[in-house]
Formats: sequence, structure tokens, C-alpha cells
Amino acid sequence: MKDKSDNEMSFLDHLEELRWHIVRALAAIIVSAIIVFLCKDFVWNTIILGPSKKTFWTYRIFCQISDSLCFGPNEHLRLFTRDFGEQFMMHMTSSFWIGLIIAFPYILWEVWRFVKPGLYDKEQNAIKGVVVICSGLFFLGVLFGYYVVTPFGMSFLTNYTISDEIDISVSLESYVDYLTMFVLPLGLVFELPVVVYFLAKVGIVNAPMLKTFRKHAIVAIVVIAAVITPPDVASQILVSLPLILLYESSIFIAGRTNPIMKEDESKDDDDTDDDDKTNDQAD
Repeated sequence: MKDKSDNEMSFLDHLEELRWHIVRALAAIIVSAIIVFLCKDFVWNTIILGPSKKTFWTYRIFCQISDSLCFGPNEHLRLFTRDFGEQFMMHMTSSFWIGLIIAFPYILWEVWRFVKPGLYDKEQNAIKGVVVICSGLFFLGVLFGYYVVTPFGMSFLTNYTISDEIDISVSLESYVDYLTMFVLPLGLVFELPVVVYFLAKVGIVNAPMLKTFRKHAIVAIVVIAAVITPPDVASQILVSLPLILLYESSIFIAGRTNPIMKEDESKDDDDTDDDDKTNDQAD
């Protein structure tokens, strides 16, 4: 059942409640960003600049497996700043994005706290644990982007040359922007199964529809993998396979969700028929 006090709240009361949820979420991001900002040496030398070094974990693992799989960024790669305050601004920008990643579970929890009072008990039970699941998928996507997509993308882009006369020098702003592009969107992409679950729950998508577009999705994934990885089959498969499995899991989730909906609807219809029969007998 919905909370009765929730039904008595006015539109302005809902806006006021939403405002405080947003304020607390922003406060969590700011606090996390400040902590990251203060840990400058570790964050920059180990995390942000890590993929630009040959000693990065992913490069070492693949080199240990086989010399044919050994790859890494261009050894002549150099970072430079163009503007007077570029280092400070990139320090601020990177702290914000990392703070956002750290605070993501709390942001989801605030969203859940705002939405939960408006749901029925059956709806709350159906999406129980959604904060934990979404947070886990988000962090899994971020780690995949950082340890898999970023090294491959960094290696390909820094080793791709159109002339030997061009120096391999990259601005700090460009480096941070590409690193953010490689990592943060993957965290959101990994939320695909949850998104499909809710879309299937309301009847917008279903398993047959996703199966119909499976070939198109696989082609798009392979093209993206070919762009961001070195030109070898092993690298493309390594990046493409998790994304394809993610799409297949979405098909499975949609297929499991629709039968549940039909069962719930049939139960509701049975309950309605029983009520009608009871009313007829009473008459």
C-alpha cells in the first residue's frame, strides 16, 4: 500500500522533498570530490596517469601471457599544458568526475528514497535491491572501461601516426577528456539490463524485439570495438564479448519479465472475476 501521508502531500511539498534529495546527492559528490582533490599524488600518478605508462597493470598482464599480445602506449608520449591554469582546472575536473563515481551508490539511494513512497508494496518488492544491483553494474562498467577499454584505446591512439615528422604530444585537457570518455560512459552502458527490465515491465520492449535487433546491436558493438582497440582480432574480441553478453543478458531479462507481467495480469483478472461473482451472489 502507498503511504497515506504521501497522498496528502501537495505538489509544492513534493518539490521541496525532491530539492532536499538533490541537495544531499550534490553534497555527497562535493565531499567525495574534495577527498579526491586532497589525494592529488595518488589519484594522478597512480590512477589518472596509470594507463599512459608501460607499467600499467593491463599492459603487464598481456605481455606476461604472450609476446604477441604485448602492447602499450607510445613510449614517446608526452603531456603538456597550453593554458596558464590548465593543471588546476584538470585537477578540479578530474576530482569532480571521480567524486561522482564514488558517490554514485548514494545518489541512487536518494533517488530510491524519493520514489519508494509512491510505489505499492508489490512494486517495491519487485525492484528490491535495485540500488545494490545498479551500483554493482556501474562499478563493473567503470572498471571494464578503465582496465580494458582505456589501455586499448590509449595504445591505438598514441601509436597511430600519419607522419614520422609529427611529435606524439598530447594536451593534458585532451588526455583527461578521453580518459573520461573511455571510463564513465561504460558505467552507464552496463546499466542496460536494469533499463531493459523496467522497459519490459511497462511493456515498451520485449525479448522478441531485442532478438530482432540482435544482429544490428552486434554489428554496432564490433564497430565500436574495432575503433577503440588495436587492429588485431584478439583485442576486438576481448572488448566486444562483454558488451555482447550484456545485450544477451538483457534479452534474457526481458523474456523473464514479460511472463511475470502476464501472470500478474491473469491473477488480477481472476481476482476481478471472483469479486464479480461475489457481488452477483450478494445481489
